[in-house]
Amino acid sequence: MSASRFSVADVARYYDRSTPSFVALGQGGSEGAIRRAVWAPGVSDRREAFHYVDERVAEVVAALGGADEPPHVVDLGCGVGASLCYLAGKLSMRGTGITVSPVQADLAARRAREAGLEDRVTFFAGDYCRLPPMAPADVALAIESFVHAPSAADFFAQARALVRPGGALVLCDDFRRRTNDTRAATAIERFRRGWHINSLLGADELQALAASAGFIHETTVDFSPYLELHRPRDRAVNVFLALFGWLPLERTRFGHLVGGSALQECLTRGWIGYDFTVFRRASGAA
Repeated sequence: MSASRFSVADVARYYDRSTPSFVALGQGGSEGAIRRAVWAPGVSDRREAFHYVDERVAEVVAALGGADEPPHVVDLGCGVGASLCYLAGKLSMRGTGITVSPVQADLAARRAREAGLEDRVTFFAGDYCRLPPMAPADVALAIESFVHAPSAADFFAQARALVRPGGALVLCDDFRRRTNDTRAATAIERFRRGWHINSLLGADELQALAASAGFIHETTVDFSPYLELHRPRDRAVNVFLALFGWLPLERTRFGHLVGGSALQECLTRGWIGYDFTVFRRASGAA
């Protein structure tokens, strides 16, 4: 496991600066989603593709059952609130979203107000590895946010404190694959620098850390085959980078483009995969 290279403040600045363009120019902006679409079997349109992961989380929440109170769902790295608002629109639940970015927290809160959900869903800016006292989570999720954790061990320690025994922890993110290809290291480094990535783990590392924190691995599904790769926009970005990619990242505002191009290469060549993983907190864990 590599040491953290980006502080919480670094990641916050990255998202404060980039979120407006992600929302305005990203393909998921109309849904409030600043993550990838998943075109899995049965998905018929772009809205469904952007909420495919949310639907899988909804299944985890619905499977809890039997509680007297609506489940408490906590989004660790909630972005602009798309997932929690979507889930709250489908399920009887309470939601809390945490994002490192004050810009995102404001946009998420506005989204909840506009959807009439502010009485059930709240958002705040903070570090998901250093949470203030809050109600236990029945389900905690981290969608494309786990990789930013300065310490994966701290992430799981906080998840242990947050998720009630018997509750679920859901991660959907990029994870390293085993490879002997010497080209992989360079592309992965470009991805990490461009997207401010700290915790890019392999499956064995992930499951070992989860187990040490009292979480039992239930399922992992590889969504990589269902991602959109090499869209016209991506090809245009690659042309741009071929012309100007020699500039050091720190001298440009295009680091996220460099990182995204590198991630496309990593996903295409199988050096990184996009996995949906569910853990259950052991019922006997204190």
